[in-house]
Amino acid sequence: MLVASGAGVAQDTTDKPFEPTVGQEGKDVIWVPTPFVLVEKMLDMAKVTPKDFVMDLGSGDGRNVIAAAKRGARALGVEYNPKMVELSKERAAKEGVAEKAQFVQGDMFEADISKATVLALFLLTDNLNKLAPKFLGAQPGTRIVSNGFEISGWTAEETQRSEGDCGSWCTAHLYIVPAKVAGTWKLGQGELVLEQKAQSLSGTWSAGGKSTAISDARIRGDQLVFTAGGSDYSGRVKGDTMQGRVKGMSSGAWAATRSDL
Repeated sequence: MLVASGAGVAQDTTDKPFEPTVGQEGKDVIWVPTPFVLVEKMLDMAKVTPKDFVMDLGSGDGRNVIAAAKRGARALGVEYNPKMVELSKERAAKEGVAEKAQFVQGDMFEADISKATVLALFLLTDNLNKLAPKFLGAQPGTRIVSNGFEISGWTAEETQRSEGDCGSWCTAHLYIVPAKVAGTWKLGQGELVLEQKAQSLSGTWSAGGKSTAISDARIRGDQLVFTAGGSDYSGRVKGDTMQGRVKGMSSGAWAATRSDL
């Protein structure tokens, strides 16, 4: 409706629908939407299925969450701006995925990501680095797919570019959250000491009074490989145990138990 102002000029007091503006300031970032073609590329890279629980931290207008819900996944967006949260809910309803696409107002640095199997994000490297300790606390094997920016000290499993209308934002990086394996492990008649930095491993293998550095060590989700004493080990981590197969100077099954509890 129109009412007269004190200066005699009519003013429009009709409540206008909220429309986000590219570059608008938020709590920790400015809002720039991920191009829709890159959203789909990110979800493809993460291999999102109806079995997944997808989360977006700093979910903006909700497009990552809505796109994941359209693939049948349960999805949750955490967004600090309450107007963006309401806008996202409205868009999810219009797209017919309101039951699967949920949105909450909150601080992304305080969000519980323990149940997520996929994190679809568009955050600055500084934000990602601040979140890195939280990422390492997620379920091993959780897929993190990031628009443009990388996590310092982490190695991307793959980097891909989208085709089509993506402007300056055409690249995405995929990371796999590793299990935590740093520490001392009892392995047969020997001892394995591991040091870990994200997915990178180093350490020593000790047996029979001799100690040698392990090589070719890496971990992807809950699966690790390393070479020690002339043998190649591959296995899976489950809590405080590891087990798998070994080939080389020794062959067969192997198992290890954490001994530094």
